[in-house]
Amino acid sequence: MADLAFVTGATGFVGANLARLLLAKGLRVRALARPNSDRRGLKGLDVEVVEGDLLDKASLEKACQGARWVFNVAADYRIWVPDPKAMLRANVDGTVNVLRAAGKAKAERIVHCSSVAAVRLDKTGGSADEDSHYSGPDEIIGVYKRSKWLSERAALELASEGLPVVVVNPAAPIGPWDGKPTPTGKILVDFLNRKLPSYVDTGLNLIHVGDVAEGHWLAAQRGKVGERYILGGENLTLKAMLDLLAEESGLPAPRFQTPYAVAYAFGALDTLRLNLIGGTPVAPLDAVRMARYKMFFSAAKAVRELGLPQRSARQAVADAVAWFREHGYAPRPAARA
Repeated sequence: MADLAFVTGATGFVGANLARLLLAKGLRVRALARPNSDRRGLKGLDVEVVEGDLLDKASLEKACQGARWVFNVAADYRIWVPDPKAMLRANVDGTVNVLRAAGKAKAERIVHCSSVAAVRLDKTGGSADEDSHYSGPDEIIGVYKRSKWLSERAALELASEGLPVVVVNPAAPIGPWDGKPTPTGKILVDFLNRKLPSYVDTGLNLIHVGDVAEGHWLAAQRGKVGERYILGGENLTLKAMLDLLAEESGLPAPRFQTPYAVAYAFGALDTLRLNLIGGTPVAPLDAVRMARYKMFFSAAKAVRELGLPQRSARQAVADAVAWFREHGYAPRPAARA
C-alpha cells in the first residue's frame, strides 16, 4: 500500500496544488476540511477527505493516524479581518494542535507552511534570507504577519523539543487553483477585469505555485529539522509584474503610479469603512503599510539544500492568467479574425 500524506489546508490554493503533486508521486492523500467548506479545489481528485478543524484536537489526532508525512498548510490568509483574535487562534493555536497531533502519530516528517511574512524585510531594498529575524511582534505590520511569525516560532520551538518539524516560507505564489483568490491572485484578477487603474512603488517575490508545492515535498525529503527555507522565485517591482501581465494577457498595463501618501489616505479610509460597516476590503491600511517596502527575498538556501525548482515569473503569470480566464474569473481574450 502506498505511503500516506496528511494535508491541512488542501482546499486552499497551495494545499490543492500540493495534493495534486503528492497524488502524482503515487502517495495516498488525506485532507482535512471543515464542514461545509468550499472543496472545489479537490474536485475529481482521489483524496480521502476527513472533516475536522484546526482547533479540534481529537479530529486532528484521528486524521494524523498512519500518516508518514504531515503537511500543515492551513492558514487564515487575509490582510484585514473583523476579528483578529480568531485569526490568531486559527494560525497560532491551530498550528500547535496540528504539529502535536502529528508528533503523537509518529509522523516521519512534519512540514509547517509559514510565510515570508515571518521573515524580516531588508528595508534598503535588498533580498532578505532565512537569517533575517524580527525582534518581536511590535516590529511587525498587521495581524496576519504577526500570526505567521508567532506560529513559526511555535513550530520551531516544537522542533527544539524533538518533533521532526521543518518550516517552509513561501513568497508570493501565483498559478492555477487560486479559487478564493489570494491577495496576490486578486491583483491579477483585478488587472484582467480592467479594475486596476494605478499601482504603487513596491515589489514582491513571485514563485509558481507548482514550485511551492514541490518545495513542500522536498522539505519533507531533504529538509533539516528545525530549519526554515524560503520558497521564492523572482524579485519584481509591482510595475514589472504588471508589465509581464500586460504582455501575457494582451491588455494594457496601468500607467499611473499612486503616491504613497495618497495610497495611505485611501487605506485609512478603507479601514475605517471596514471597521464601521464591514464589507469587502479594497486596500486596507495594513496592506498599504506593507507595500511601503519592497518585499524581496532570496531562495538560495532552498535551491541549494532542497533543489527547489525555479520556473520563471513569466511562466507563473501565464499559467495564472490562463487558469483565471478558463474558470470564469476574467473574460477570455477576443478571438482573432
